Amino acid sequence: MAESEILTRVISSDDPSLDRQAAQAVLALGFKAPDNRRMEELVEKARLGELTLEEQSEADSYERIGHFVSLLKSKTRHSLRAA
Repeated sequence: MAESEILTRVISSDDPSLDRQAAQAVLALGFKAPDNRRMEELVEKARLGELTLEEQSEADSYERIGHFVSLLKSKTRHSLRAA
């Protein structure tokens, strides 16, 4: 089973359990400039077919973390609407 499927169930947006302060902190999460630049580099190398196995693993990690942050933000927006 994919990690993202498990996280989707764990961080279900059906339960609006975050208070406003926690929700605002979650919404502030995101990749910083150096990570964005690195992801752009990895995307370009992937497009050219030049990723090493280590770089592919790194790209996969960025993708999983990005999905996790998206799930958290989705739950957060739901919590704010329900509050």
